[in-house]
Amino acid sequence: MSGVEAGSDESDEDDPFAEQRERVDDPMRRLVGEYGRPYWLSVAVGIAASLGARLLDLLPTILLGIAIDSLFQGVEPFSLPLVPGAWLPSAEVDQFFLVIGLITGSFVVGAGFHWLRNWGFNSFAQDIQHDVRTDSYDTMQRLNMSFFADKQTGELMSILSNDVNQLERFLNDGLNSAFRLVVMVVAIAGYLLYLNPQLALVALSPVPLIAVFTYIFIKKIQPKYAAVRSSVGTVNSRLENNLGGIQVIKSSNTESFESGRVDDVSRDYYETNWGAITIRIRFFPGLQLISGAGFILTFLVGGFWVFSGSAPGPFTGTLSTGEFVVFILFTQQLVWPMAQFGQIINMYQRAEASAERIFGLMDETALLESDSETDELAVSEGRVDYDNVSFSYENDQPILDDIDFTVDGGETLALVGPTGAGKSTVLKLLLRLYDVDEGAVRIDDQDIREVSRTSLRQSIGYVGQESYLFYGTVKDNIAYGSFDASDEEIREAAEAAEAHTFIQNLPEGYDTMVGERGVKLSGGQRQRLCIARAMLEDPDILILDEATSDVDTETEMLIQRSLDELTADRTTFAIAHRLSTIKDADQIVVLEDGRIVERGSHEELIGSDGLYAHLWGVQAGEIDSLPEEFIERASRRQARTEAAED
Repeated sequence: MSGVEAGSDESDEDDPFAEQRERVDDPMRRLVGEYGRPYWLSVAVGIAASLGARLLDLLPTILLGIAIDSLFQGVEPFSLPLVPGAWLPSAEVDQFFLVIGLITGSFVVGAGFHWLRNWGFNSFAQDIQHDVRTDSYDTMQRLNMSFFADKQTGELMSILSNDVNQLERFLNDGLNSAFRLVVMVVAIAGYLLYLNPQLALVALSPVPLIAVFTYIFIKKIQPKYAAVRSSVGTVNSRLENNLGGIQVIKSSNTESFESGRVDDVSRDYYETNWGAITIRIRFFPGLQLISGAGFILTFLVGGFWVFSGSAPGPFTGTLSTGEFVVFILFTQQLVWPMAQFGQIINMYQRAEASAERIFGLMDETALLESDSETDELAVSEGRVDYDNVSFSYENDQPILDDIDFTVDGGETLALVGPTGAGKSTVLKLLLRLYDVDEGAVRIDDQDIREVSRTSLRQSIGYVGQESYLFYGTVKDNIAYGSFDASDEEIREAAEAAEAHTFIQNLPEGYDTMVGERGVKLSGGQRQRLCIARAMLEDPDILILDEATSDVDTETEMLIQRSLDELTADRTTFAIAHRLSTIKDADQIVVLEDGRIVERGSHEELIGSDGLYAHLWGVQAGEIDSLPEEFIERASRRQARTEAAED
């Protein structure tokens, strides 16, 4: 296996986006073709201005060579390329001041072209960067939840931030430099060939060798940069996880352990990046040596030619001092662009690796199907039917098998069962975070797969266990999703959620900043804000996913009062490990291993002495009276859960 192939395999092994990257063809052409087309005017201005600026940058050297031969040494008549002789002054003093004026004008006008060039390329790069980032994020939002199961937040952030920024660097600095280099090389080579074709071939002799050298560099560096981009995502994931769990780290006294884990991923990034750096630091000096060899050879041949007054070796004709000075200055100007060519290739390879990851994400096959042509959900009674529903994640072991029940409008159905029974998955299907494999979920006889997700989710309110708050004010978080709500409506929702009193006691009331993920508030306060958010939405159907599991008894009482207000006269689904919170539900469905094993009211299920009754006994502290079979089954379920997590 070649070194390139081995490096590629190594990068793919650790890259969570390797599968996506393999599906992407010619990402840079796609980037410019799809995203650059709307901004052709900006880049056209940049290209035209770059051409003008580069040509004006060459003018002082050309004029210097002419002045040396015609004004200072008098060996050639005074003439300017492309300018009729009749337009030129005859007096030497006037010719001298004309040269000075032209050089001055080239600097002034050139500065204006340089400004236009920078504006054009910067505008082009920033517009594309903005569009790519927003499109990437929009695509990410529309992915199935299964996509996020094996992706970490830091890895996704790396694409939206680092990879998109790499594109901007190339489109601005790299593309700008590439066009400037092409103009410089073509213009200088053209003028040198016009001035003295024989010496020009000497000056340009390193170009083929540079091309070969650069090709080898590209083949070696490309897999290295793919591995570097993956490694950046891993570092970001570790840092994001640790910063999000900083309270757990401190309370567990595991700072040294986490420092070691950060050190490990940082060391991996260091070694991966150092592999790319090693190739770069060998390539750039080598490129400069080759370019410098062309300058030395030009100086040697041209200097001997002028010094001896006759053509050396196979060369013929004459070479004036002014022409020799132009060759030396232009050849020196060629050395820097050619050495810069390596930097451009370096930026291009980084950008291509990033573009692969970005377009790999955009082309992800886990996208939810478009529902632009579907009907809007019309809720009348709020009746929900699960009709023989089965579901599995990515054709794996079935998670739900033949789930069948009906909830009439305004009723409350509670889902109960051990961990891993499939309770949350049942409700994820109602929200269409996933689609069923078999059967159907209907709301008022409408298959939810045949209505738009927007109208479906507008009809469903969700209060979960995590009580997620966004960075912003209390008011902003209550009004999230109901952005047009008035202050009075927000306050009424807070009062109904038993949150108004504690909000008034905050330093700035409803304008108090809640901190990152609501860190400045207690768990119960965060939960009541989420309930207020759901109340403000006033949904037809409500989902309560263990909404009181992480709060104390007193807070649970307050939250339960809020929930009673929220669930009144609306179809409600509730998941709860604390069975006392759902014992008054109209219907209780008991799940085990993805199947319905019991259903009925609290009293009926207690009387049946089945799984529900045993779970109730666990929470009532009656462990000694539980049958041995129940304990063994609980032990097997726990073992399966731990094996799945491993």
